[in-house]
Amino acid sequence: MRSKSPFLLVLLHLAATIAAGEPATTTTLTVTPAILSRSNNSITIQWSGLPSPSPLDYVAVYSPPSSGDLDYLGFLFLNGSASWATGAGSLTLPHLPDLRAPYQFRLFRWPLGELSSNSRHDQDGDPLPDARRRVAVSGDVSFEESTAALPAQVHLAFADAPDEMRVVFVCGDAGARAVRYGPAGRHEEEWEEEAATEARTYERRQMCGYPANDSVGWRHPGFVFDSVMKDLQPGRRYHYKVGSDSLGWSETYSFISRDIEANDTIAFLFGDLGTYVPYNTYFRTPYESLSTVRWILRDLKALGDKAAFISHIGDISYAKGYAWLWDHFFEQIEPIASRTPYHVCIGNHEYDWPSQPWKPSWAANIYNGKDGGGECGVPYSIKFRMPGISSLPTGTGAPDTQNLYYSFDAGVVHFVYMSTETDFSQGSDQYNFIKADLERVNRSRTPFIVFQGHRPMYTSSNEVRDTAHREHMIQHLEPLFVKHNVTVALWGHIHRYERFCPMKKYECLDTSSSFVYPGAPVHVVIGMGGQDWQPSWEPRLDHPDVPIFPQPDSSMYRSSEFGYMKLLATREKLTLIYIGNHDGQVHDMVEISSGQASSEAELVAATQRISWLYVEIVGYVMLALLIGFAAGFLTRRKDSAKWTPVEREEVELSY
Repeated sequence: MRSKSPFLLVLLHLAATIAAGEPATTTTLTVTPAILSRSNNSITIQWSGLPSPSPLDYVAVYSPPSSGDLDYLGFLFLNGSASWATGAGSLTLPHLPDLRAPYQFRLFRWPLGELSSNSRHDQDGDPLPDARRRVAVSGDVSFEESTAALPAQVHLAFADAPDEMRVVFVCGDAGARAVRYGPAGRHEEEWEEEAATEARTYERRQMCGYPANDSVGWRHPGFVFDSVMKDLQPGRRYHYKVGSDSLGWSETYSFISRDIEANDTIAFLFGDLGTYVPYNTYFRTPYESLSTVRWILRDLKALGDKAAFISHIGDISYAKGYAWLWDHFFEQIEPIASRTPYHVCIGNHEYDWPSQPWKPSWAANIYNGKDGGGECGVPYSIKFRMPGISSLPTGTGAPDTQNLYYSFDAGVVHFVYMSTETDFSQGSDQYNFIKADLERVNRSRTPFIVFQGHRPMYTSSNEVRDTAHREHMIQHLEPLFVKHNVTVALWGHIHRYERFCPMKKYECLDTSSSFVYPGAPVHVVIGMGGQDWQPSWEPRLDHPDVPIFPQPDSSMYRSSEFGYMKLLATREKLTLIYIGNHDGQVHDMVEISSGQASSEAELVAATQRISWLYVEIVGYVMLALLIGFAAGFLTRRKDSAKWTPVEREEVELSY
């Protein structure tokens, strides 16, 4: 056999290189540093030697490095660098979470002429990169070995007993871990308390649909560890850390234990937060979610040694089947969730899929099967552990859906959580739980009841497809609210803030902002946590097909600004305060008196326990009232307000 000539061998090698998508030029791509730590997880991407650059050329982000070219986490356009047109430049990518596998970066060409030929599109209908013209690949970027086994994504929650606190965290392996804890004032070597942990995980085969069960969306979640700290003294600060002697310990965190006998209650509440990632991905990720976390952290620090908790009522991370977004989410909330119990209820973007167990005929257009991205509640059920034992089989071999409905006392308020995604009709397990729970409330100890769920019972977003759901909630649940004197009902799903007057059968019972409980709950939509698609007061030229919903008389205040709600309660009065993200100040407030007289001693104790921040907030409210709430961002007077719900995801993606 004749041997091939050297020239032919070169041509064959060149052809093979091009076919494999490997660089055939001198284009270089480097990423520094190559080793990351938990405290230094930002990188710089540099490239040079890229001939005739296009404004669409991009660097794609991968983890693990074995991922196919189309299975990127996200991408950055090179034109984000001022020098991109020269064929060289640099970009910075901050705050990469540890995905328990190395990162890799690949540079692709994307000629303008190929823009219209792409078959994949993002949430806005814009083409997604097709990963066809790879010209450079970086080295792997890993987290240092000393941190690889360390716990991450630490978050707290109330446990079933009032003298307990649950802590949940993630590790890359299932090796034994524990929780060590002790009261403030003791050195760590004096901590005598140690709690064992239970590790759980889930597999790709347990996902219910695309993209969660596809290579583009699936990434292994690691192992989720769950432990309960017990025998805590009420209202006391404790320090804790998680890990093991052999595999390493986390940093030391602290929290204030629950006191169900306290004469006041403080909580921070919102829905539809989402998470931000510092690159383009398959849909928009909300930068405003960072602001919400930042302002709540400010308020928590101001409280000092006063107990509080956080309530996130559905649509948690908006991962929607792209598993690594859960990692971004838990890293984002850890500064607040590791120091304060973080409570959740399930929303459509954690759960809904085509074969979900409860899909009544009237809800066929509501539970459309796409919102959960194929997760069918599995990540939500494993990554969180709320009080109670509510669960529902998926019917697919996946783990049961958990954290559906539960309740607890915190100071002077009884809090109830429901699932609007599973059966709540009369006679269902959930309905029976809610009914029995409300019947058991001790109103002398907890004069207020706050009820929470994801999809709203009342909203001025009168989308036709949601009408049946609202009507069935009013039919089945509102009689329980009225009979058992539920004080407040909080909802998410609509990405805005809207406060209604106390409502009963569509009737408004009191239009003031300070009143004695009139016999029906105040309904407040608080889905303004950060997720995008905010409404506008006026028609938008770029959304001519979007209807305009007028503000009804029963809607006391509404705003398109992102933010959160702060709840302050004593035995006599519950106050709801809406904080806007653009300035961190008060934009709306309502006060509801219980009608329950407090003893002088109780009033003195309650006054002493309310944070100085409450006094400051009341001052801001009075100022805001004097100037007509002029500081409200993107809001108007109620008598002239019109709302254009920019979001039309409900046709395909829902809220």
